[in-house]
Formats: sequence, C-alpha cells, structure tokens
Amino acid sequence: MAQSASITIRKLDPKLKQKLRLRAAAHGRSMEEEAREILRTALAVEPGSGKHLVQSIRSRFERAGFVELELPPREPVPPPPDFT
Repeated sequence: MAQSASITIRKLDPKLKQKLRLRAAAHGRSMEEEAREILRTALAVEPGSGKHLVQSIRSRFERAGFVELELPPREPVPPPPDFT
C-alpha cells in the first residue's frame, strides 16, 4: 500500500473554502476528499508543450493564406538611450 501524506493549507480565502464546501456537498464528499479529487484530476494531465496550440492556430490561418509571412532580417540590438 502506498504511503499517504498530509498537507496543511494556510491562508485559504474564505470564499474559496465556501466554494469547496459547496462543491464537496454537491458530490456527496467531504471537503478533504473533494480537495484530493481536485488535485488528482488536475495533476493527472501532463502539461503540454504548446505544439498542439501552435498547430491549431496555424491551421486556422492557413486557410486564409496568412501563414507564410516574410520575416524582417535580424539586426543588432541598438545601445540603450542615454538620458543624461
């Protein structure tokens, strides 16, 4: 059996605590079990690389023909202004 751990959350906004209490009641769970379920759900999904978002945006604009834009040549960074 896996070892269980405990955490304490301090300075929890009362409005957030109320929402958790209501959500737990709606699901027939204790606040503690509801918090565990929220964490399980949130952490079950691995963070994405953003590639799907990039591809989605690209495919949306590709149909309109705005995908291949000319990029200006890179230039050296100019020195910062002197305000003295």
